[in-house]
Order: sequence, then C-alpha cells, then structure tokens
Amino acid sequence: MSFLTINLPDDDILKLQEAARQLGVTSEELICASIDDFLNRPEESFKKTLEYVLQKNAELYRRLA
Repeated sequence: MSFLTINLPDDDILKLQEAARQLGVTSEELICASIDDFLNRPEESFKKTLEYVLQKNAELYRRLA
C-alpha cells in the first residue's frame, strides 16, 4: 500500500471531518470510499448509451414486465 499526502483548506478539513462523523467512519475511510467509488464508476459514455437503450426500448420492457 502506498501513501499520498494532500493539502486541503481548513474549511474542507472541517467539512470532511463532520461528514465522516455523521456517517460513523473516519475521515480516511470516507476519503478511501469516495476515491474507490470515483475510480469504479462506469464511464460517462457507457451511462449515456445505457440511458439511450433504456429509453429506446422502454415500451418493449414495459410489455415484457
């Protein structure tokens, strides 16, 4: 595992700490989860294609349901 150091404004640190507290996790856990979520998101082009296909075939899917 590697380490990464970043500089954040004090206001952002306070917001991060508060969000982590509300979620019941540490600031590090929240940052790691956010990065993991970002890195594993489907690409935007895939999302657009998916939306197109779902809209195009909405009637068919409704009939098959």
